[in-house]
Amino acid sequence: MKLIAVGRLKAGPERDLLERYQARLRPKLEVVEVAQGRGAPAEQKRREAEALLAACPDNAFLVALDEGGKLVDSLTFSSQLRGWQESGRPVCFMIGGAEGFDATVIRRADALFSLGKLTWPHMLVRVLLAEQLFRAQAIQSGHPYHKAGRP
Repeated sequence: MKLIAVGRLKAGPERDLLERYQARLRPKLEVVEVAQGRGAPAEQKRREAEALLAACPDNAFLVALDEGGKLVDSLTFSSQLRGWQESGRPVCFMIGGAEGFDATVIRRADALFSLGKLTWPHMLVRVLLAEQLFRAQAIQSGHPYHKAGRP
């Protein structure tokens, strides 16, 4: 699995937490960072889209994290992840820049996924995604990490 994201994650608690989940994931989550675009918002998005798509294999199953994407619970995400992985295509997740994705990324995406209606800092989204990937794997393996049900 690969996560392709705009911007560089500097040393600090977010990076430490991301690395903690990366160490738990099998297969390992490869993180590729691309530079933030410069210029007017449309130009930023265009440049970032070029870099994001260039880092993703042509045959990849591309999941774009987008506010307009589908909202799912952790059990559904786990099931979807299994299906994506069983497709035989490499799975790539994408996180855009501050201006969002250019339309070329949205059109190329095989799935649009949202982490909720709240706005999250892009650097935290990496951690949230990594945690959900770990949770999805725990669900698939029957590990008790995910606590299903409510009191």
